[in-house]
Parts: sequence; C-alpha cells; structure tokens
Amino acid sequence: MARPTSMRDRLVRVTAPTAALCAVLLSLGGCLGTDIARRATAPQAELTPPAAVPGAPLPAPAAPPMPAAGGTGRIGSGAVKVALVLPLTGQGATVGAAMRNAAQLAYDEAQQPDLTLLVEDDRGSPDGARDATQEALRQGAEIVLGPLFAGNVQTAAAAARAAGKPVVGFSTDVTVASRGVYLLSFLPQPEVDRVVEDSVAGGKRSFAALIPETAYGNAVEAEFREAVARKGARVAAVERYPSGAPGPAVERLTRVIAGPGATADALFIPETADALPGVAAALTKAGFSPARIRPIGTALWNEPSLFALPALQGGRFASPDRTGFSNFSGRYQARFGAVPPRVASLAYDAVMLAAALSRRYGSQRFAESTLTNGSGFAGIDGTFRFRPDGQSERSLAVYEIRNNAAIPVSPAPRVLAKPGI
Repeated sequence: MARPTSMRDRLVRVTAPTAALCAVLLSLGGCLGTDIARRATAPQAELTPPAAVPGAPLPAPAAPPMPAAGGTGRIGSGAVKVALVLPLTGQGATVGAAMRNAAQLAYDEAQQPDLTLLVEDDRGSPDGARDATQEALRQGAEIVLGPLFAGNVQTAAAAARAAGKPVVGFSTDVTVASRGVYLLSFLPQPEVDRVVEDSVAGGKRSFAALIPETAYGNAVEAEFREAVARKGARVAAVERYPSGAPGPAVERLTRVIAGPGATADALFIPETADALPGVAAALTKAGFSPARIRPIGTALWNEPSLFALPALQGGRFASPDRTGFSNFSGRYQARFGAVPPRVASLAYDAVMLAAALSRRYGSQRFAESTLTNGSGFAGIDGTFRFRPDGQSERSLAVYEIRNNAAIPVSPAPRVLAKPGI
C-alpha cells in the first residue's frame, strides 16, 4: 500500500476557522468573466482578476446538508472530459471523498461549465492510480487532476505521458514533478523562501536551524540553505535530530542560540504540530529566548494548539492566506454537513482551473504554455502558478504568534513576482 512521502501529504486537518472569501480562478493576464463572489445568489461560473473581488463578499446562501459524495462516476456532461483520480477506497479514502465533494462544489459554483469530470478511484495505491488513469484516458480525458499521494502521481503520470496528456497532482513531494506533471499542492519550499525573505527584510542576518531527520526535513533543509544564501545572509549552524528526540541537538546548538555568546538572530524549526511541543520544551529548558532570537517555521505551524508555547512567542511562519479557505469551508459545511480537510481546496481549485481554461483557451486549454502562464492563477488559497519543471509557486502571507493567536504581519501579495526573480 502506498504511503505519502512527506509530512504535508498527511496534513489534512483544518487549521483555520470558517468565515470569509469565495475563491476565483483565472489567468492574471486577462479577465475571464464576471466575479463569482459579487452576488449573494448562486455563485457564477465566470471569473475575473483578483483585484475585482470585493473585500467582504456576501456569503452564498446555505444549501441544505446533503450526504457526502462517494464512488466513481461522472460529474457533469460537458464536451471537455477531465479525469479526477482520487483515493475513494483504501488508504486516504476519507480525504478522497472530501476532495470529490469539493470538486462537485466547484462544478456547481462554476454554473455547470462545459466539462465532464470522470471520477476514478485509485484505491490508495500506485497500481490503482495507473489503472484509474488509463480508464479515464480511454474515456477521452484531456487532463488528469490528481492523484493525492506521491507514488500514485508517478504511475498516473506515466500513463498520462504515454497518451500525451498533462497531470495536475496533489502530492507535496517535488520529486514527482516534471514537465507536464504539475503539483497543485502546498509545497514547503515556497514557504521556506517566504519566511526567510521576511526575516531578512526585518534585519535578521544570521540563521540557525533545528531540522528533523525526515523526508520533509531533507527537502526544507536544502531550500533553507539556498534561500539564506540568496538573501545574502549566513547559516550559523544546522542541527538534525531523530523524530521525537530533539534534546541532544538542542544542546549542541545552545552555543549559537542561547546565552551571551549567541550568534544567531533567527532559528528555523520546520517541525509538525504533533512534534513541535517537544522541541519547544527542549529549547525552553536550554535557556532559549524567542524575544532575542526569532523562531521561524513553515505552514506546519498553523495549528492553534501551538500558539501558547513559550518558545514560539514572537515566532513567524509562512502560510497561504486563511481567508479564502475559511469561506470555502463554510460553504462546504453548508452543502455537505461536515468540515472539509485542508487539502479539499486543492480539488476545488483544480476543477475551477479546468473550467476557466476550457472556457477561455479553446483547443489550447491544457497546453503547456497555457498551464505555465507566468502571470499565474488565483484560487481559494491565493495566487499560484506552475513552473515548467512542474513545481508550483504561491503567494503566501506571514503570520506572527502572539497572545495565543497567529496574527498576519505581511499579507500575501495579489501578484507573484516575475518568474526567476
């Protein structure tokens, strides 16, 4: 049975309260229609640039609760066929069912675009993903949305590549990204870049790091070192530790993060919500002062249970803006009677993207040049774009932990910087 290959593949809990902003999906290079968030009536299919979205849209009316969608089958009956490959049985089935629900919600809020979503069950395994993708392609799918897990994306991509069709996967493992295999997911690398950039802009010049010996830790360490170097700062020290045993690494790092001889002014801790309290306790025991050396992290920190930890006070992390997901979550709950997992928004955005590109670009709707438009697209979780190598970039906000809350201190930009900058 396939396993997610990164911690973010398993991060499916909701980390923000429900509330405010309906997502739009569009090419930022031009208008795709009228704003779906303008009206309190049923959301419209047409889409516009982010600047046209009202700051406080009226909520969509609540639909009566309905059972969660399940099983394979079709959503819609349009001419453009799109595969949606998800784990509907086996490992990840609960999350897969929620993502199918989100796809249904997107289709309905796009006012039934000219799409047919071919929903296929990958059974939570690479073999199942290959079979599901091949079946959808046999039925005429022009693009594959999903799967969720890295190994499944690999086998689905092999089948799609043989047919000359692109894949928009939901894994957070960048090793499965490639030309024609794009990851619409919460990749940790942009989060590392954003929080390092914010730290350097705030005067931090010397960085230390405590990094777990995990696949996630390996990925973020490389990006951390590169990001610090790009910003002209220095890495004072890096210590790795086995999961659940940070004590010895903290002791080794004490010379640069505690006491009068401390040389670092920021401490990077890319740890999960479950393990971070243990790291924080070890830091406090070692005399670490967050008032003197700022702790920084990734979106894994976006968990309210962490916001009271003494060692994280004043700490900052980068994460997608929470407003859009909050509103999506409210609409999802009204429709399906349950709180969606955090990754459900990816399926929603993927379907909205397919609808928008199909409406605007005709026969070039899923061409490489269309999908890698440098201006990007705007979705529930902010502006994003696909790079030619298959990885994605997102506009991210920076939050600061204080008073038992995460307060936004640097908003997510509405427009991404030019590629390569």
